[in-house]
Amino acid sequence: MKDILVVGGAGYIGSHMAKCLFRKGYRPIVLDNLVCGHHGAVKYGPFFQGSINDASLLHKIFSDYAISAVMHFAAFCYVGESVKEPAKYYQNNVANTLALLEVMVERNIGRFIFSSSCAIYGEPVEIPIAEDHPQEPINPYGRTKVMVEQILDDFRKAYGVESVCLRYFNAAGADPDGELGEDHDPETHLIPLVLKAALGQRPLIEIFGDDYPTPDGTCIRDYIHINDLAQAHLLALERLFAGSPGGQYNLGNGEGYSVKQVIEIARRVTGKEIPARVVARRPGDPAVLISSSQKAMKDLGWRPEFPDLETIVETAWTWHKNNPNGYNT
Repeated sequence: MKDILVVGGAGYIGSHMAKCLFRKGYRPIVLDNLVCGHHGAVKYGPFFQGSINDASLLHKIFSDYAISAVMHFAAFCYVGESVKEPAKYYQNNVANTLALLEVMVERNIGRFIFSSSCAIYGEPVEIPIAEDHPQEPINPYGRTKVMVEQILDDFRKAYGVESVCLRYFNAAGADPDGELGEDHDPETHLIPLVLKAALGQRPLIEIFGDDYPTPDGTCIRDYIHINDLAQAHLLALERLFAGSPGGQYNLGNGEGYSVKQVIEIARRVTGKEIPARVVARRPGDPAVLISSSQKAMKDLGWRPEFPDLETIVETAWTWHKNNPNGYNT
């Protein structure tokens, strides 16, 4: 049983990853400061509460467990907040990650899976977006992801740390077993916001603009089920264990759904009316973001198990319905 350190493992993606690792015969060791994560989401493997820039804690973990690789899900990820508080984002997403990597080099741990983002691309110049798309992030959050990817490239050359950077589009859905789900405060993602409206926890869902150059005028996004995301990370990890080089991969379904389509699918799944109101556009929202995941399919052998948005929404609805107050239910 290989020990895998999952930093940010009490969060939405990290908790699903820990379960995926456990089911595949690995032992996830979770490190999370619980600023954004939830202790109730840690259901697999030992848990340490603390920061990834705490060198003494990292040395203790690396001494107590034979860590074979590190998986990173510990970044702050609110685009709007990153614009208002860039220092917070550069400190946590870049400086703290660098501190973690330095301890890894000291302990001769040479495999790293990084949670990156399609935010590194900025405004798309072509659709679907492939890995060689120009990187011109338009906010500090996206810039922090670019910086860490560059750091990882330098650490590979200088110290032999092999890494895989997985660039997400829109993570969505919940554990099909109903055990884990999405619980952010504040919540900014469309699907959980729509489902909160279905539960009566919000009066309506706001649509930010309906005059985009899309078929129904609303923004189009590529949604990927959380379990498919975790499976891609597992395949990336096993690629490194097999001695293959790392790399960068986009993760999406390659198909886009508009805001209005998401709301309509949620109405069908929940059987609720879900009132909606069009409001002004948000600055910086591209009209269309759709991934090309051909490289991940080719190199990693990855195939999404839940490509259908209705299924993605169904799994999310099951969790939100059974956990209306999130992990505090």
